[in-house]
Order: sequence, then C-alpha cells, then structure tokens
Amino acid sequence: MLDDTDRRILRLFQADPSISTAELAERAGVSAGACWRRLEKLRSTGVIKGVEAVIDWRALGYEVEVSLRVVLDKTVPRAFEDFSAAAREVPEVLEIQSFLGRVDLRLSLIARDMPHYQQLYRDRILTLPHIVDIEALMHVARIQSQGTLPI
Repeated sequence: MLDDTDRRILRLFQADPSISTAELAERAGVSAGACWRRLEKLRSTGVIKGVEAVIDWRALGYEVEVSLRVVLDKTVPRAFEDFSAAAREVPEVLEIQSFLGRVDLRLSLIARDMPHYQQLYRDRILTLPHIVDIEALMHVARIQSQGTLPI
C-alpha cells in the first residue's frame, strides 16, 4: 500500500515528470536516497509504468480526429485478434479500445484533413477484417483532458 510520502511523491512526479530526483526529494520533504528508493519501488511494483513524451499531433499537421465505433462479426473465432492486429498496422490509429456491449472496439484516428481522412477510411479502415458495422464520430472539441490522477 502507498503511504502519505509515496502519494506526495507521486503527486509531484505526476505534475512534473521531468523533475530531477533531488528536486523531487526536496519538494516531497525526504532525502534524495529515500526518494530514489521509493521511485524504484513504485516502478518495480508497476505503479509508475513509465514516462513518455506527449506530442501535439496538431503541431505536426493533423487537424482531424475521429472516433470509430466498430462492431465485429462474433461468429468468426479470431475476429478480435485479426482486427486488432490489422488496425495496429495503420499509423494514424492512435488508440484501440475494446468494450463489452453492442460496440466491440473503438479506434481513435487522426488525419491531416478531410480528404486524407476519407482516403484512410476507404483504403485502410473499411478493409480491416470482420467489420459488421462501423460508426464515425467526428471530434469537435476536447472539453476535459485530465492527465493526472487524484492521488
């Protein structure tokens, strides 16, 4: 279980993952060695999975974001595996989520513009295996994007 010091370290680290261990330790009110050991324990137990760069894909010229809700043919034994493997090969697919219910999967897809999206949709998405139904939801605005956890 996490104690108050672990939670304090996680809150500070989550707010600024580029912070040095020494600075993190100072802000958390622990020694640098104790902070390093706690971070290592949090990593080894899987609480901290990694640190990643967040790249603004709009700055790279992608202006269209679409959510695709996909229903697969459940009579095909490997439909999920085949579809997921093929969808991973489409570079513009940023995320694949699976669901229980009427919708089986959701793809998050980006495109440079509408003609690029239409080309991707026709040439890459509609050719993915085992699709029974697909619904496109055009992203209009991000209302909230909370990247931090309430620790």
